[in-house]
Amino acid sequence: MSRSAPPPDSVNKRSSRRVEVDWDVDCEGDDTFLYASLGNVSELGIFVLTETPFAVGTYVQLKFAPRDAAPPFVLNGRVQWVNEVNPNGENINPGMGLQFLKLTADQRERLVDAIHAIAYLRSEPPAS
Repeated sequence: MSRSAPPPDSVNKRSSRRVEVDWDVDCEGDDTFLYASLGNVSELGIFVLTETPFAVGTYVQLKFAPRDAAPPFVLNGRVQWVNEVNPNGENINPGMGLQFLKLTADQRERLVDAIHAIAYLRSEPPAS
């Protein structure tokens, strides 16, 4: 399968808010394990920062958690697009965008709650 970056206008057509995060993630797909970091998360998917992404269309199981959160999320997804490593070093965000698949209502609610908590904490004014 070919690897490709998202269409240029897809970033502006996202139907859910993405929140920047720095969480560890374990990805398992095609009998391969990948330990990486999340760059952002939404209720529909995540961006995994990695120089060794899976191919577009690969089905993966993801395991990640906000800092100090338990239990971790264990979710299924599919690679939707890949941002390849540029040999000239011009690409500072290599990785892959994954869409969550078959989230249960409980999984979606927990994920939305975690995203809202992060967004709320980041919007609080600094203590004086």
